[in-house]
Amino acid sequence: MEKVLGLTVTDEGVDDCMVDTNSSIRSRLCAIVGEDSVRDSANERHAYSYDATPIVTGAPDWIVFPQTTRQVSEVLRLANEERIPVIPRGSGTNLAGGTVAVAAGIVLNMTRFNRIVEIDESNLTVTVGPGVITADLHRAVEARGLFYPPDPGSMRISTIGGNVAQGAGGMRGLKYGVTKDYVLGLEYVLPTGEILRCGGKNYKDVAGYDLTRLLVGSEGTLAVITELTLKLLPLPESKRTMVVYCKRMVDAARIVERTIAAKIIPATMEFLDQSTMRVVDQFAHLGLPTDVAAMLLIEQDGVEQQVDRDIDRIAQIARKVGATDVQVANTPEDGARLMAARRSALAALSRLRPTTILEDATVPRSELATMVSEIERIAEKYQVQICTFGHAGDGNLHPTCMTDERDAEELERVDAAFAEIFEVALRLGGTITGEHGVGMAKAKFLPKRVGEDGIQLMMRLKQAFDPNGILNPGKIFVRVPDWQHVAE
Repeated sequence: MEKVLGLTVTDEGVDDCMVDTNSSIRSRLCAIVGEDSVRDSANERHAYSYDATPIVTGAPDWIVFPQTTRQVSEVLRLANEERIPVIPRGSGTNLAGGTVAVAAGIVLNMTRFNRIVEIDESNLTVTVGPGVITADLHRAVEARGLFYPPDPGSMRISTIGGNVAQGAGGMRGLKYGVTKDYVLGLEYVLPTGEILRCGGKNYKDVAGYDLTRLLVGSEGTLAVITELTLKLLPLPESKRTMVVYCKRMVDAARIVERTIAAKIIPATMEFLDQSTMRVVDQFAHLGLPTDVAAMLLIEQDGVEQQVDRDIDRIAQIARKVGATDVQVANTPEDGARLMAARRSALAALSRLRPTTILEDATVPRSELATMVSEIERIAEKYQVQICTFGHAGDGNLHPTCMTDERDAEELERVDAAFAEIFEVALRLGGTITGEHGVGMAKAKFLPKRVGEDGIQLMMRLKQAFDPNGILNPGKIFVRVPDWQHVAE
C-alpha cells in the first residue's frame, strides 16, 4: 500500500476517496448537466472501463457529458468536495491507459465541446473546443488555404483535447513539430472549479510562468481544458511522395542521417521493417517487395520547384548510400495511397493476433539502426512477435507486439521484452515515450527517465494544481498495481 497525494493506492484501487454511489450524487450531477447527460448503466460503465490500450481496470460510477465550461466547473467543485476521482476523456484513442478509471468515480466526456469557434485568418490561429475531431479541424482550415500540421495516426477519430493532453505527435513532426508546438492559449478549469486562461493569440508572451506549455502533455492530471487556441500555417502549394527500399537496416538509417545533413528537411520520413511491410502489403495490396530489410516513405511539401529539387536530391542520396530501389509517386493520388498504407500499419498488424500492444520508444536519429537491431534481438530473446515501424526522421519508433491476453505466460515475456526495449532506448540517449504519453502503461518506467528528484518535483506541481488528488489519479507517476491485458 502506498499513499500518494492524499490517495491510498491498494490492490483494489484508491480506498480513502471511495465514491458515495448513492442517488444524491447522481441527482446533483443531473442538476448540473441534465438527466440525459449522466450515464450509469452497466453497459455504459463497462464501455468506459478501457480505452485503446490493452489495459482494463474498474468501471467508473458515472459518465458525465458537460456542454459548457460552467458545467465543467460545477462538476469539478462537486467532485472535489466529495473526493470523487474525475477522469477527463475524449475519444479514448490514447495508447497509454490514460483515460481509464483506476478508482471508479466520474468519467468527464468532453466530446460535446466539438465546435470550431473561430478561424482567424489575420492572426493565423484557430480557436476550438477540445472535442473537435483532429481530421475535421484539418479539413476546416485547409478549406481556407491554411494548415494545421500535427497529424497523429488516430486523427480521424481522436480529439484535439486528447492530442493536447497526451502531447501527440504524428508523421509530419520532423519538419513541422508536434502538437505542443502549435498550442498558443488555453481556457481550463482547476479541480477546485476556478476557470482560468493562459496564453492567447500572441506569438510572443513571457509574462510569468508558461502555464500553457505545462498543461500540454499533462494527461488530464492538472486541469480540464475547455477551449484551445492553435497556431496555423499557410497551406503548402505542392507535395510529392517517394518510397525507398533498402537491403540493410543501416542503409535506411544512413539515408535519413545524410538527407538531414544535406539540409533537407522532409515533411515526412516514415520507416517500416520487413515484417511490417509484409503485413501491410497483405492488407493494402501494394505489391511491396519481400526481400528487403526496410522501406522509407518520404514526403516533401512546399513550393513546387523546391519540392522537385528536394525529391531529386533525396533520391540521389539514397542511391549513393545503396538503396535497392527508389520510386517517386507519379501522381498525388499515388502518393496519398502510399501514405494511407503507412497509416494502416497498426490496423494491419492488429489483425494477426487477438491483442496488439503498440509502444513508442524514441532515440536520437543516429541510433535508429542500432535501436531497430536491438528490438529484433529482444524479440528473439523473449520469443515474441514484434514488428517495428515509425517516424524515422525524428527517431520515434513503434515496436508493436501481437499477442493474446489469454496466454499469461506469453504476456510475461511481452512485458519483459518491452521493459528491455525501454532500457535500451534510455541507454542510447532516448526516452520511454515520444508521443503516446505515460498514463498507466509507462508509470513504472518514468523514474528511470526523469529520476526520483524529477518525480518529486512533478508530484509537488500536481499537489499545487490538485490538492485533493481527484484528477485522473493513478496516471503518470503514481505507482499502481499490475493491470490485465485485454483484446482490442
